[in-house]
Amino acid sequence: MVLKGFKLRLYPNEAQQLAINQNFGFNRFIWNQMLGMLIKRYENSPETKLLSAFDLNNLLPTLKQEYPWLKQAESTSLQCTNADLIGAYKKFFKGHAGFPRFKSRKYPKQSYQCKMGIKFTDRTHLKLSKIGVVRFRGGQQALGKVKSVAIRLTATGKYFASVLIDTDITKLPKTGLSVGIDLGVSDLMITSTGVKYPTIRFDKRLAKKKHYWEKRLARRRLQAKQEIACDHHNHVPEPRELADFKNYVKARRMVAQYNEKIANQRYDYLSKLTKALVEQFDVVKMEDLKTKNLLKNHKLARAIANQAWREIRRQLTYKCAFYGKQLVTVSPYKTSQLCSSCGFDDGKHPLEIRSWTCPDCHTQHDRDINAARNILQGS
Repeated sequence: MVLKGFKLRLYPNEAQQLAINQNFGFNRFIWNQMLGMLIKRYENSPETKLLSAFDLNNLLPTLKQEYPWLKQAESTSLQCTNADLIGAYKKFFKGHAGFPRFKSRKYPKQSYQCKMGIKFTDRTHLKLSKIGVVRFRGGQQALGKVKSVAIRLTATGKYFASVLIDTDITKLPKTGLSVGIDLGVSDLMITSTGVKYPTIRFDKRLAKKKHYWEKRLARRRLQAKQEIACDHHNHVPEPRELADFKNYVKARRMVAQYNEKIANQRYDYLSKLTKALVEQFDVVKMEDLKTKNLLKNHKLARAIANQAWREIRRQLTYKCAFYGKQLVTVSPYKTSQLCSSCGFDDGKHPLEIRSWTCPDCHTQHDRDINAARNILQGS
């Protein structure tokens, strides 16, 4: 039995949308209240030990008495929010992330998580606590025990449920083969078998249409801010906000739709490639790239970000674990300099050099395929 996530597109009715949006607000309120309390607690006594999620959960009954409308919230969702807040604090102390920030209702993406009252009534309907039975669409049938669900609202106004299920996964048959993978820019992935998976610039395919709406978004934002400034100057009792300007909201929604489409196309492409690799090979070796350092090259930063190397590694990691295969990460040090046949170090080659001949054994090398073979031989 393994834990597997299933992403479902929800189609709630108006009443259910209202209930979901209210739960977003309840959890956002708890996050901000608890974060403000922790900050003030540290300011008053810096030596005090950080509270645990259990300690924060003990404060929920008091908050519900002070704010009775919190009783309408899904109870386990508030506990999950407390756990997420403490987890964010721990990541900050370990240096893995920045300091937790307050959440805003103006942020277009909202979410909350719950662990009780979740049940599939049939293949197209999901029962959620405090929400009711919601119609959904999903690519795979989710079979197994439901552990939790995260409800999300995207910037394009779509509702999704990420359902975590304890289920059985059939292992893929063993092939006895291993492969080394070199990650690149001109080609997305190059394997030690000589196969090159091409780079597809999904962002460039929709660049003109996206730029069309980005220009209008910038202009409409500026016009809206000027009108808001006039409202404040004229001491209007209830000055307007950006969300009150329909043209601005439409432009923002259109830009978000193009960004979402680009992300979905890239995710689908990477999913198919990684699944094919896991099906063909028992051991997959790839280079352990530090993408953060590579993005400092401003000439290649956009192209590198489009490759989504981290997403490739994430998908290979969980798919190898699911299907009984092995993923090995290898240091990229000198993988493009060493001859994969005799091991001779020919020194650093400029990026424009795509092929070279080994001075020692006179083997003709394709730069990327040679690197992939060195990665396969590495450990």
